[in-house]
Amino acid sequence: MAEREGFEPSIRFWRILTFQASAFDHSATAPHTLEGMPPSCGRAEAQALALVRRCAYVVPMQRTFGHAPDADEIEALARAAIARLPQQFRVHVGGVLLRIEEFADEETLAALGIDDPFELTGLYEGVPLGEKSIAESAVMPDCIRLFRGPILDEWIARGDETLEHLVAHVLIHEVGHHFGLSDEDIAALENAA
Repeated sequence: MAEREGFEPSIRFWRILTFQASAFDHSATAPHTLEGMPPSCGRAEAQALALVRRCAYVVPMQRTFGHAPDADEIEALARAAIARLPQQFRVHVGGVLLRIEEFADEETLAALGIDDPFELTGLYEGVPLGEKSIAESAVMPDCIRLFRGPILDEWIARGDETLEHLVAHVLIHEVGHHFGLSDEDIAALENAA
């Protein structure tokens, strides 16, 4: 056991561990639990160490933690959200580009009056469908940009929803701008997806 400043294992500590071992596993007091213990260990210490050793094998790690999702994984989540959109919306977003970037660039942030790049999780760039005209056929295609860093930051800070749901929420909000929807209509679209 690692010693910390001001912490000394007391006999009370060892008695608690011994009680826990004997209360849940009566074999903890059997003579075989003392085998392999250092000669300096007393019976209570030996039983506590035996409990710790058993617990390390009984409770395997259930969850693994890897690296943060990369841009390709965020894009896969966004494309899955597009696939769940109702058909009447999905057919009209096929020509919209989807880009995953780490953060919005400084020019974009300045144009929107945003100082903190973590405040912008997504952006629709283009002309909403209801405002398009034939004269605008030579303009760049509409684009939805999702910003990985701010999305992951919000996901971690909130801690109350899945990353899949958060990516879908940001994407659907931007899809709503493509259709020129109100905030109420965007919420209804999100509930339908």
